[in-house]
Amino acid sequence: MTAFLASVSSLDEARLVADVADVVDLKDPEAGALGALDSDRVREIVRWSAGRHVLSAALGDLPMRPQRIADACEAMAASGVHFVKIGLFADAACRDCIDAAGARTPQAALVGVLFADQAPDLTLLHTMASAGFAGVMLDTADKRSGTLMNSMTEAALSAFVTRARAVGLFAGLAGSLREADLPSVLRCSPDFVGFRGALCEGHQRQGRISRDRALALARQIEPGADDRASTLNRLRSARTLRATSMDAHAASVLS
Repeated sequence: MTAFLASVSSLDEARLVADVADVVDLKDPEAGALGALDSDRVREIVRWSAGRHVLSAALGDLPMRPQRIADACEAMAASGVHFVKIGLFADAACRDCIDAAGARTPQAALVGVLFADQAPDLTLLHTMASAGFAGVMLDTADKRSGTLMNSMTEAALSAFVTRARAVGLFAGLAGSLREADLPSVLRCSPDFVGFRGALCEGHQRQGRISRDRALALARQIEPGADDRASTLNRLRSARTLRATSMDAHAASVLS
């Protein structure tokens, strides 16, 4: 079963979709592909959720500097979200950033984000798995260049999902996706599919989310109740399972 991730930028938006989406993703669409939401706003949503929803949060479009990435991960994890999404941009220090994040952030499961429109290095999947990451996703960095489907073929996306699972990571797909893209995306069997622009009026990712659009997307995904519960339990348990792995990794890196 594929879970439905909806990206929101405020408590009001979270309230609109929390009972529709499987994962409520916190990010600022005006601050880049993975713009970080203000920490006070993140904590406000975490308090409101009170553990009732699976929450993820984007770290921001940060430069690949290990110390900076690790500091930001630690701060975001302290907010109480379940997952912290880290943009992994092409850089010689990218592997060091993955190791640093894994060593410093045992209290939240990490999700590495690769960008389909920037020739993603899929060998990083092994690095993420070794560092104790919970999952990986493909997104697009340039939201003006089309959808995820314009950057990679359906066959390539399916291969990405298979490769991620082979090393123990759950896999997500996102990137300016529209409702019309769902049949192709769902055939790739990702663990979750993410939306922002398709949820907004006029398909403008900086616009206000429409609950009707969220409901329409949820109907297209149409998971069964048993499958939904199984997937959500798997996503939630990834936090605990990966925390144990990350603790062990941290001990080896810091020793």
